[in-house]
Amino acid sequence: MTTLQHLIHGEACDGGSRRAPVFNPSTGEAIADVQLADAATVAQAVAAAQAAFPAWRDTPPAKRTQVLFRFKQLLEQHEAEIVPLISREHGKTLEDAAGELKRGIENAAQLQGEQALVLVEGGGEAG
Repeated sequence: MTTLQHLIHGEACDGGSRRAPVFNPSTGEAIADVQLADAATVAQAVAAAQAAFPAWRDTPPAKRTQVLFRFKQLLEQHEAEIVPLISREHGKTLEDAAGELKRGIENAAQLQGEQALVLVEGGGEAG
C-alpha cells in the first residue's frame, strides 16, 4: 500500500512512525497510509517555510502576480488530473474534491488581484 509522505522544501520526506489510513469515500476501502508528522517534522516544515519567506517577501508585486497567474492557469489546465488526486488523498467524493479545487482557484485569483492592487497603489513597481 502507498504511504503518503510529507513534502518539505520540495522534497518528499518521512515524518514520523505514526500512520493513519486514507479511505476511498465511495468504497470505504483503505487506499493508502498517510504519515502523521511528529514534532521534529513539523519543526522542519516550519523552518523551511521561514527560510523561504524572505525571498517571496522581497519579490516585486509584478513578479508575484505573474507567479500566481501561472499557478491558477496550471490548476485550471490540470483539473481532470487534480480532482481524482484530491479525492483519493483526502478521502473526499469527486464532487467535494472538485469544489475544493474550485475554491483553491478562486483563492489564487483573489491573491493575484490583491497583488495587482499592491502594484497599482505602490506606483507600478517593476518586476
